Amino acid sequence: MKKIPAATKSTSFIISCLLPLTAFIALLLPACQNQQEILQTYNPPKKAIKKVSIKKPDTIQRDSFCIAAVGDIMLGTSYPNKSSLPPDSGKSSFKNVINELRSADVTFGNLEGTLLNTGSAAHYKLHLLGKAYLFRMPESCGNVLKDAGFKVLSLANNHIGDFGDSGRINTMKVLDSVGIHYGGQLNHPSTIFKINGITYGFCAFAPSANTLPILDLENATRIIKGLKKQCDVVLVSFHGGGEGPAFEHVPFKMESYFSEKRGNVNVFAHNAIDAGADLVFGNGPHVLRGMEIYKNRLIAYSLGNFCTYKGVGIAGVSGFAPILKAYVNKKGEFLSGRLIANIQTRNEGLKADSSNRAAIRIKELTAVDFPNSGLNIADDGLVLPVSHLHYKKLTNN
Repeated sequence: MKKIPAATKSTSFIISCLLPLTAFIALLLPACQNQQEILQTYNPPKKAIKKVSIKKPDTIQRDSFCIAAVGDIMLGTSYPNKSSLPPDSGKSSFKNVINELRSADVTFGNLEGTLLNTGSAAHYKLHLLGKAYLFRMPESCGNVLKDAGFKVLSLANNHIGDFGDSGRINTMKVLDSVGIHYGGQLNHPSTIFKINGITYGFCAFAPSANTLPILDLENATRIIKGLKKQCDVVLVSFHGGGEGPAFEHVPFKMESYFSEKRGNVNVFAHNAIDAGADLVFGNGPHVLRGMEIYKNRLIAYSLGNFCTYKGVGIAGVSGFAPILKAYVNKKGEFLSGRLIANIQTRNEGLKADSSNRAAIRIKELTAVDFPNSGLNIADDGLVLPVSHLHYKKLTNN
């Protein structure tokens, strides 16, 4: 009999042992693939979330930078039918204010809904079927927002999930395609971008599913501190508080709406600035709220609705649509501001309000809720720190 080499015997033994294991792995593979599909989510292009190395410029020629902020944006919805869409797909919605939006270094707003051409409502919102409270803006609205001058948008609100994961993911893809920055989703919490020599960081918070939680102050502190280490100016948005004309005032306590905790917005905003935020913009109530200065940083507790074609009421105070222009220095400290008063119309988009009702209403709310706000708000919309006014008075004497 021919003798089998020892090495060959060993190899045969190893192969015989591996065969059952290989078969077992083959059985598991489909299950692993299915699990991967379940976990799959949108990974934006690297350039959209790329971290900017800390390169704070030693010399910046300009002394101040302008950040424009507005409230809720919803350019009509194709759900449940196209009757809730503007006739020109929203192209003329901003025509009367476009110069103010474009002229800022950074223009911010809260995108109250999804950018999606087709799709079914999220299963947890099936109780709203047949009602115009599910916001599905055509994807072409991304270009409308880009053309209007928006540089960064919040995706932290209670309507970004109206059409489930497909709506959230497609919204991010559309914004990436037109070059608008965004934040507020759990899988895309923040963004960093550079404009005119200044590095900006942005993050947004809400009480809604798949968004950065407004109730988790420790997590908010961690995210904001991380941005401040890399950026010159940090912008923070929050979606919090009750909704409607009954919620114009900041209550300085935890707010609830339909049994959902909507955050203590005063505590959240102060915590954000303590962590490194330079400007804090609130939205969610669909009405205006007051403003204040905290540690030389500006907080606007709600800028109300801005451009919400149907689906969101615009009667009375709900139709006030200001543009807040805040001027900050290289450290992010508030220098001055201007409230540009507009009103919403259904057929003509935004229109300038010669009565300055939005500015006057914010002035009134600020006086009641923040008697020591550190701000002086004029009826014409000029906003100055009290310290600045005091300095001017001293130098004029």
